[in-house]
Amino acid sequence: EEASSTWAQGGIASAMSPDDSPQDHFTDTIAVAGGIADEEIAALVTGLGPESIQTLIDLGVLFDHHEGGLSLRKEAAHSHRRIVHANGDSTGQEIMRALKIQIVQSPHITVLEGAEAIDLIHTDTAVTGAILQQDGQQKAIYAAATVLATGGVGQIYDATTNPFAASGDGLAMAARAGALLKDPEFVQFHPTAIDVDATPRPLATEALRGEGAHLVNNLGERFMRGEHPLAELAPRDILARGIWRQTERGNQCFLDTRDAIGDAFSDEFPTVFRHCQQHGIDPRRDLIPIVPAAHYHMGGVETDKRGRTSLDGLWACGEVACTGLHGANRLASNSLLEALVFAPLVSHDIKHQPDSAKVPQSPQSPKLPLAPVMSETAAETAALRKLQTLNYRYIGLCRDREGLLALLRHLDELGDQFPQPSARLRNIMTCSRVIAVAALRRQESRGSHYRADYPALDADCQHHTVLTWSDCQKRDGLQALSLAS
Repeated sequence: EEASSTWAQGGIASAMSPDDSPQDHFTDTIAVAGGIADEEIAALVTGLGPESIQTLIDLGVLFDHHEGGLSLRKEAAHSHRRIVHANGDSTGQEIMRALKIQIVQSPHITVLEGAEAIDLIHTDTAVTGAILQQDGQQKAIYAAATVLATGGVGQIYDATTNPFAASGDGLAMAARAGALLKDPEFVQFHPTAIDVDATPRPLATEALRGEGAHLVNNLGERFMRGEHPLAELAPRDILARGIWRQTERGNQCFLDTRDAIGDAFSDEFPTVFRHCQQHGIDPRRDLIPIVPAAHYHMGGVETDKRGRTSLDGLWACGEVACTGLHGANRLASNSLLEALVFAPLVSHDIKHQPDSAKVPQSPQSPKLPLAPVMSETAAETAALRKLQTLNYRYIGLCRDREGLLALLRHLDELGDQFPQPSARLRNIMTCSRVIAVAALRRQESRGSHYRADYPALDADCQHHTVLTWSDCQKRDGLQALSLAS
């Protein structure tokens, strides 16, 4: 239940209507990606969208219908109504419900509940399994094929829409094993998380603005009209920074759904309505206070069109992977689609590996010491909360050289203070450093990556960032980056 897929509200983007096409979906995907999306991957994913939706229907997913066909919504930066959804705003929950039934009924699948992956078992070039922690004990599972499907990094920030488990574990484990990482600096902040005292922040789905809700500040101004021609339907990074600029001026921002949705809110968006009610907000009558919150990581472990990473025996799919689909900025509701398309591509590739039946039998130790079994100490919990706050400040919506270097110095100090941290703190420290180093390298503003000291696009930077953990952890490298900046 604690998974980003389960929590996904908006839906899945796919060209399902007669007036739409995969080519139009491809065009919209490329248009918001900051010039660095992989066009082959974008064509692959958008092209397979309709049949992938049908696969979910065949597996028992009950999508919403209207007048005999699928009910389709429009979201920001889409040229057509193409968002397939379930129960209004509970799409992910419905998908996971149906898939869970399939898993339970599949005798070839063994589920280990309450188990946590600690590290990958690897050599310099290959992964041969993983170390798990379960019921206070660690054990090794050896495998010819290991797939990372661990989600994103939202929990490295103090304001996020992501569940507790989305703390970059897969990215961190792959980094420590030596896998190539791609575009980690691109972190998408959802512009309309509900600004209440909750961790994670409840999400006010994109679909609200697709249905006509608009943004206002405490002065009653529709400020996005001055930020972008599409106003509230502009790409997410532009919306998030528009809100950020308002807060920098001392204004509070709200989502106004009263006229556009009004009394239909509880029926059309029951999940958001419930979140609002829990915090004393009636969106039929009240403005919804909002704040940008870390939502989706476009970067991740570098993979190809089959989901293969740079390490033999290791695949990745979903948010932990960087396929190149999203480039510098994800098009709304393309995330579930990417996972839906790549999961069968990964499994098909593994199934047809020549040595897929040969599971390694001899132990091979991970390169780094295992994380301690015990949970984090009180000192680590305090250090983690401070790091989450610093991450939102320095590798959040707006970055600059001074802040990035300050964060890297803080991470050095944390490493000295906690030489053997708990698994969660270690993984969040790893992801924080990777994102900070990549952000320091990219001396421009592109998509979700905004440098206040380099606010313009730079044609020379129209390329992917590819780096390794070795590139990020050397202290002499920090000095070199400082000089380069």
